Amino acid sequence: FGVKGTGDTSGYGGLVAPVVLPGASQRPFGGWYDEVTQALEARLHDAEIEPALERVVVDRGEITFHVRREDLSAVARLLRDDERLRFELCTGVNGVHYPDDAGRELHAVYHLLSMTHNRRVRVEVTCPDSDPHIPSVVDTYPTNDWHERETWDMFGIIFDGHPALTRI
Repeated sequence: FGVKGTGDTSGYGGLVAPVVLPGASQRPFGGWYDEVTQALEARLHDAEIEPALERVVVDRGEITFHVRREDLSAVARLLRDDERLRFELCTGVNGVHYPDDAGRELHAVYHLLSMTHNRRVRVEVTCPDSDPHIPSVVDTYPTNDWHERETWDMFGIIFDGHPALTRI
């Protein structure tokens, strides 16, 4: 290939970039983000699960709700069923491993779509490497069946309550 020096043909070349996770965003978020956040917070207050949202991050034109793992199932149902929200489809869950995020090394990121309102949000949940359990949302979003299985298979996140958590 005409390589000189290290012989690295991957294009990687030993590049090391620090991972910087964005912090919580300040209100107002802008556009429909405020409307969705207020509707979700109102529903969480009504359901008496208020501390469910750890933070809201708006970064690169996208909104992410960071949710406590024990409240994930309730938040998913509220996002799907509330008329002001109507996130009818979960297009999947992705696992992410941040070894330096002590006590929160494993992240599960859910991508939700509201076909009614033409909006997309993310819901992110974390758990430690030492206790890799997150509640399954398959009962709310059946399309997540294979996605949770794949995330378990690749990252070791155990989705409690999944109907058949087996290897793909």
